[in-house]
Amino acid sequence: MANSANESELQPPASPSAGPRYWRWIVALVCLLSIGLVYFFFGRHLSLDSLVAREEALRDFQQQHWLTAYAGAFVIYVVITGLSLPGAALLSLFYGWLFGPVAGVTLVSFASTLGATIAFSLSRYLFRDAVQRRYQQRLEKLNASIEAEGAYYLFTLRLIPVFPFFLVNLLMGLTPIRLWTFWWVSQLGMLAGTIVYVAAGASLPSMSAIQQQGLGAIVRWPTLVAFALLGALPLVTKQMMKRLRRSP
Repeated sequence: MANSANESELQPPASPSAGPRYWRWIVALVCLLSIGLVYFFFGRHLSLDSLVAREEALRDFQQQHWLTAYAGAFVIYVVITGLSLPGAALLSLFYGWLFGPVAGVTLVSFASTLGATIAFSLSRYLFRDAVQRRYQQRLEKLNASIEAEGAYYLFTLRLIPVFPFFLVNLLMGLTPIRLWTFWWVSQLGMLAGTIVYVAAGASLPSMSAIQQQGLGAIVRWPTLVAFALLGALPLVTKQMMKRLRRSP
């Protein structure tokens, strides 16, 4: 018995990262299989000629039925953000590409704020009391930050993507922050990111331009600058917020 106890003590502990690494491989495999299935069933529709034809049909519809296309795009964005589904960032790029910078920013700004407010309200009125009771200690720090800094705390979370935006919507619904405060702070705080995302999308060339010029149509200064700003935005906003906190 003593020997078995000693042997068990000498055995190396299991690696704590084995589980997460195992799941990463599963996720990667599922993603590869999904891509393979999409290409198998829809590959013939993803050729450049097919995409050019579909783009022409899409732009014709958008020009002939501008209000319908704009309203439909608005509703789609609100539903995706309101239900906390993935894809909002890609939609922002797509709307910039389809509608242009001004109309795209206007659409994404108001649709993202409305969707965020819906997610906030669902979190508050469906789950707030139950989650607060179950995770009271974990949420105390968040509640204290809201009570101490209020709108400024939410504004910081909107500018600096420490958490995904959908998670901010759900977490804020569990706090005592007021609905109107959440609305206008989100509208203002997400505006910078919205402008950068939509501008990046608007800088992308059309499919016909890619067909004629090749990948050189993508490697242009406006596109490179827009996507460089997209990558630098979190760092820039983080430094700005640090300086604001230090200033008297």
